[in-house]
Amino acid sequence: MSAPDAVCVTGVGMVTPAGDGREATWRRVRAGLPTAVLENEGQPPRLVCRVPSFGPERLGGLAARRPDRCVQLALLAARDAVADAGLDPARWDGARVAVVTGAGCCGAQTFEAQHRLLSEAGQYGMSAFSVPGSLGSALAAQLTMELRATGPGCTVNTACASGATAICTALDLLALDRCDVAVAGGAEAPLTPFYLAGYDRMRALSRRFDDPAGALRPFDAGRDGFVLGEGAGMVVLERERDARARGARPRALVAGQGTASDAHHVVRPDPAGRGLAAAVRQALRAAGAAPGDVAHVNAHGAGTRLGDRVEADVLAAVLPHRPPVTSTKAVTGHLLGAAGAVEAALTVLSVERRTIPPTANLTAPAPGTRLDLVTESRSQRLPLALSVSTGFGGHNAALAFAEAS
Repeated sequence: MSAPDAVCVTGVGMVTPAGDGREATWRRVRAGLPTAVLENEGQPPRLVCRVPSFGPERLGGLAARRPDRCVQLALLAARDAVADAGLDPARWDGARVAVVTGAGCCGAQTFEAQHRLLSEAGQYGMSAFSVPGSLGSALAAQLTMELRATGPGCTVNTACASGATAICTALDLLALDRCDVAVAGGAEAPLTPFYLAGYDRMRALSRRFDDPAGALRPFDAGRDGFVLGEGAGMVVLERERDARARGARPRALVAGQGTASDAHHVVRPDPAGRGLAAAVRQALRAAGAAPGDVAHVNAHGAGTRLGDRVEADVLAAVLPHRPPVTSTKAVTGHLLGAAGAVEAALTVLSVERRTIPPTANLTAPAPGTRLDLVTESRSQRLPLALSVSTGFGGHNAALAFAEAS
């Protein structure tokens, strides 16, 4: 991307199990303090990561009681990001503002609650907002209304890569001159009976019930699955020239992006990791960078045996100089469709603050892992860093962030 077309991140917003807000989340991630707890002991037990002290009443009006929890989390993160960027939706040209959101199962809580009412009380016991409240499109729709954004708006679903794919899509809209500002990211609230039981039946979830905080163990020899979490991450994207013209300070530049599919299996990743490798290489080409320029990788690192192994092999092959690698999921839990957005936001903060957060719970790297895995916070310059995401169905996305001068 040529300098005149450079895109930067001017705002970051997060609501995660690590903290209600950007700074609270960053502090806990940097400290490497896991958030998983055991709930419903004996019913059967479930490990979860919940947003602390979440109060939808802060949204005010209908937004405080009508939308799905996933949407409410996204609204809070978007407000945080827009305010961080120093923008006011009441004053911008909404026709030049795009909203791109990502989610894997947005509307899950509404759907399950209304389906239960249908079973117990019949259709007249249901809310008239059952359908709009359970649609994935409601995520982008609610944000466009909140932000008075009449430009492009959509919700993408690439499973656990959704949040990262949303940011990639927003970058495309900026490159096509379809907008001047893009609010992009992901949200998820999957802590429902259906999704907890469904992921458990897939044997994707950790069953380390005797050690909740230590359950999610990315790249560790003892990993046995992930812990589901809820949350949202949003970023504000602008052309660097526009941001500086209005006096904004970019947190980081978006140097490149890449997306690719495995076309292999509905759940399992391609054992050779071809799609993930292609996405990383695309991001580096777009950044005009060589593999050796990468100073840090925020990995997907979900704590599954196959997924972590494939990702570790790909990163070792594509980045043979072994840059520092971390996974923040051990702290936040796996946020599914929000994961890629939250991790991209954390990578932006890492670049800006010259700090690499640790991979919590990593005590013994899995045999054959050829990565420089970060276990304690490191302070160093990060001229170029990658955030890498993968999703069920073989969806892969990579985002490259560079220092802003």
